[in-house]
Order: sequence, then structure tokens, then C-alpha cells
Amino acid sequence: MSGTVNPYRNAAMLIALRLAWDLDPRSWQARRRLKRLRDTHRGEKAVILCNGPSLLKVDFDRLSASRVYTFGLNKINMLYDKTDHRPSSIVSVNRLVIEQNLAFFNETDTPLFMDSMAVRQGLKTRGNVYYLNSTPLHGTFARDVSMSLFQGHTVTYVALQVAFHLGFQQVALVGCDHNFATKGPANKTVTGGESDPNHFDPNYFAGVKWQLPDLVESEMAYFKALQVYEEAGRSLYNCTEGGKLEILPRKPLPDFLDE
Repeated sequence: MSGTVNPYRNAAMLIALRLAWDLDPRSWQARRRLKRLRDTHRGEKAVILCNGPSLLKVDFDRLSASRVYTFGLNKINMLYDKTDHRPSSIVSVNRLVIEQNLAFFNETDTPLFMDSMAVRQGLKTRGNVYYLNSTPLHGTFARDVSMSLFQGHTVTYVALQVAFHLGFQQVALVGCDHNFATKGPANKTVTGGESDPNHFDPNYFAGVKWQLPDLVESEMAYFKALQVYEEAGRSLYNCTEGGKLEILPRKPLPDFLDE
């Protein structure tokens, strides 16, 4: 029947993709390298730079002066002409974003945490690239990301798992507006207009394909992350100025940096 979803076919495709990566020698090296990174930042603070318009409200001079580790996400390089701050590492797992930003990813020396599918998209394997393998195991949080992780419908959730793996004790989100001017079915692939009102740069997804957010699923993922952090005696805060993410405890970024 036309339009019928065949669960066996989907499962077979997932298994085939997983085996293709598991049998690739690069996956063996990737896991060993991720294992060596575990808890290398135990007890430290980190700030995750999300992509909402409110990211432009961050005092990047103060953030840089604090020497706190920062995670950039996806096309964070589009911020580089607005500030001298450079993230300590970058996380990107969406195939459309990787395709659109591949030239930058292939030339930067910044440590990259990338989905393993980037290998097939032309990402150059080199010393600053760490491959992550995604799993469809809904609702899971990987305390150790060396095997696989669930994306949680947002790259921010992936960054939260990487931060946990690295051992950070306190983690803050900034620029996480959790609110999009563009409306439509969750996860639907659409083409952006002449200007992008949903991200910190109007050219972020202007005229290119992107996937509409799934705010319900991503909020569930944030709550799961909060539970895991608190159970481990760690802290997770939303230090975004404004926005609509209320499921995480809020704290002004200056207070987070000064404590």
C-alpha cells in the first residue's frame, strides 16, 4: 500500500547503517579517542552556545575573559564576524547542516564532535575530528558517548551528552530561545526564506533546506538531561536572556561565570 511504513525495512536500514560504521576502522579509532577524553574536564564549568537570536545578547568579552570552556553548535562560525570569541569545540550532527557548512568544518582546527555520517558527506578525518554515532533509542542519555547517543531532536542535547562525557560539573545554555517564528509540522524539511528570523544570523538558513524544530521532544530531552545531571551531583542551567525554555533552572550568565 502506498505510504505504508514498513518497520522491518526501517529496522534493516538502521542495522545496515550501524554495521557499516561498526566495521569501518575509523569507528574503532573514534571510540578509543572518545574514551581517552572521558572526564578530562572533571569538575569544570562549560557554556553551550546555542543558535537563537538571543545569543547576540551575550557579553562575549566577559565570556572569553572567564576562560570557561565553550561548545559552539552547527554554524557557530557565522558568529565570528561579530565577536573575537572562539568556541573551545564545535558539535554538529544534522546532515543538512554538515552539508551546508562542510567547507568550514574541513578547514578549521577547532575540535569537532561530528555525527559519523559526516564521513560519507566528505568530512576529512583528522586529529581534531571526533566522530559520534547516533542511535534511535528514544529517551536515552549517553553518559559515555564513545559507543552511541540519541540526538534528542536538537544538537543542544548532543552537546549536553558530550559535556557530561568530558566530566563538566556545571553546564549552562545561552542563546537557547526555544521559540521559532517559523511554524509548521515538527521535523519537516523546508526551505528558508530570504532572511532567517529563528537564528542569530539572518543568513543562517536563508534560502537553504532545514528541519523545523520539534519543541515538545526537545523539551523532553532537556528534562532528561537535567535528571541525569542532578542524579550525578552536577548542575545544568539555562542562562539565556529571555526565550521560552523554562524546564531548566534559570541563572544569569554573569552569576554562573562568577560563582
